[in-house]
Amino acid sequence: MRRSERLIEWALAASAYASIFVLAGIFILLLWQGAQAFKEISIFEFVTSARWDPTSPEKAGYGIISMVFSTFLVSLGAMIITIPLGVGVAAYLSEFADYRVRELLKPAIEVLASVPSVVVGFLGVAVIGPWIARTFNIPNGLNALNGSILLSVMCLPTVVSLSEDAFRAVPQEYRQGSLALGANSWETLIGVTLPGAAPGILAAVMLSLGRAIGETMTVLMACGNAPAFPTDFLAAVRTMTATIAIELGEVPQGTTHFYALFAVGFALFILSFAVNLVADYVLHRYQGRRR
Repeated sequence: MRRSERLIEWALAASAYASIFVLAGIFILLLWQGAQAFKEISIFEFVTSARWDPTSPEKAGYGIISMVFSTFLVSLGAMIITIPLGVGVAAYLSEFADYRVRELLKPAIEVLASVPSVVVGFLGVAVIGPWIARTFNIPNGLNALNGSILLSVMCLPTVVSLSEDAFRAVPQEYRQGSLALGANSWETLIGVTLPGAAPGILAAVMLSLGRAIGETMTVLMACGNAPAFPTDFLAAVRTMTATIAIELGEVPQGTTHFYALFAVGFALFILSFAVNLVADYVLHRYQGRRR
């Protein structure tokens, strides 16, 4: 092997290992700083209590259950909207749309990915929030439903783009064989193309879910930021990311509250990592069965 090729190989290997070291560094930082909080508060309270009130003059509360549930609620709502809409659009672009329509729609959808999250948040405050308030006859439209709608807009380009690629990766011979056996285009899509594209669609969904869980500015602006356990999608909620963003800049360093926010960050890190780990496991297992 020539020296230049060896240098390129080393550079690529260094880049790969650097990403691992950065990930490990983030893990260690969050774990080390977050662990300091448990010198003053109970781990059991932290993971089981729904009361988050670090500034209470009587007894501070450091429970994250309400934040975790709020994060899942908003992300679940976003996926309920994004998955059928995104997969449906991807199927249309891949299987039914002609070239001109495809070249018009796909770039327009992908442009959504470049819209700043704060702009999407303004949309929630100025348009979606008042519409929700009027529709459901409630005083305020800043709630979990608002956040879910906005996150679905932000996640849609990822699902559409990757799902369309997954549909196109299904061999054309499969479609031709199905049509030759008498199936129509719709039956071929449901019975042949969609199952063949399922691993790629799953990957797209999990990537979108990861973004929804980790999104900060949009949910900070649109969800109401009430640190209480939500009862439904019309309740104001505060996610884990919003809590960190709101409080970390104001809390004195070295306090229990400061370290508790790092513990929340560590829990968010583990949650996001678990989502991606489960997605990777399901994806490889499905691909193994397909073989």
